[in-house]
Amino acid sequence: MGGPEERQVISWDEDGAEHRARWRSGNGAPPPARVVVADDRAKAATAYRLACEGTALLWRGDYQNARQLLNAMARRVDAPRRRPKPVRDPAQEFHLFRQARAQRARILGMVLVPVEPGHVVAARRAPDVREACEAALGPADEPYVVSLRELLGFVGAHQWRLNGVPVGALGGARIHPHYGVFSPVRGEYVSLVDKAPLPGAGTAFDLGTGTGVLAAVLAHRGVERVVATDLDERALACARDNAARLGLADRVQVVEADLYPPGRADLVVCNPPWIPARPATPLEHAVYDPGSRMLRGFLDGLPGHLEPGGEGWLILSDLAEHLGLRTRGQLLAAFEAAGLEVLDRLDTRPTHPRSVDPDDPMHAARSAEVTSLWRLAPRS
Repeated sequence: MGGPEERQVISWDEDGAEHRARWRSGNGAPPPARVVVADDRAKAATAYRLACEGTALLWRGDYQNARQLLNAMARRVDAPRRRPKPVRDPAQEFHLFRQARAQRARILGMVLVPVEPGHVVAARRAPDVREACEAALGPADEPYVVSLRELLGFVGAHQWRLNGVPVGALGGARIHPHYGVFSPVRGEYVSLVDKAPLPGAGTAFDLGTGTGVLAAVLAHRGVERVVATDLDERALACARDNAARLGLADRVQVVEADLYPPGRADLVVCNPPWIPARPATPLEHAVYDPGSRMLRGFLDGLPGHLEPGGEGWLILSDLAEHLGLRTRGQLLAAFEAAGLEVLDRLDTRPTHPRSVDPDDPMHAARSAEVTSLWRLAPRS
């Protein structure tokens, strides 16, 4: 979720004195409890051992050397180990995979960089990261400390924002994702919204709009008024920015709401997080929907927000079914409980590289994945 960043402090001993500085994290990671100062003399093996033990390294050396150290630590984290006995339960496999990813992130997050006011990294050979950090964290009027891994993430995300992502359904126009807002790199679900027959061209709601890409596609298709909702501050700013860039600000209204805005629409579109599991960081809210809260909220509220003859479009991958986290029967039962019937279903296969990567830990599920647009309406 967006919102004011919680102010936290990190402390360490250096030159015989205790030092303190603000701790900042774009993904809500807590400050490490133990910190030691390190420089260009640090060995990757030692850094890796300290990080595994929960001790962070505050870097006082060359910036590029810090990146090399981080890469060396990553190689140790990712080094092949004796493969455990296969787990036949897909859900258990998935949870073990998530635990391993969280452990990897925790270890690699233990290399820290001090940053001066104005987002200036004073280390030798450090790049200018001011715009990227400003976009991710907001202003910096005091020194702070940040994970080098996160700092690199800020820089990469800012490049995505500057360059944008071309969207075929918008005639090749680009959507510019802000930091912390899920990028529409998986274009198959956007194509489904572009191809499905519109029930009307009056008003549409786009629930959980994110970058605003689906709202833009609906407006591009001729829908006169699109109300795009979200609760995340970053998403709201991102969707407004993209609507303005595309010249659609007069037809796409972006509002803060928990799912539904007031009123009714001819069409309600929802692309909820596809995995019913608890997010570990704020950035994972676009992927994980604990208890299928957003999915159920969309379904339960749909009959009361549709105009006569209107439809609800649910864009949902069946990846959770292949992972053993939800069954098709449970999904259909949720439709039934909400008083909805299925008018049609449009399916597509994913085209992202991981769907054909046999080395991906979730290859079996990804290779079978189908993304669907369910056309729903109140039972007559």
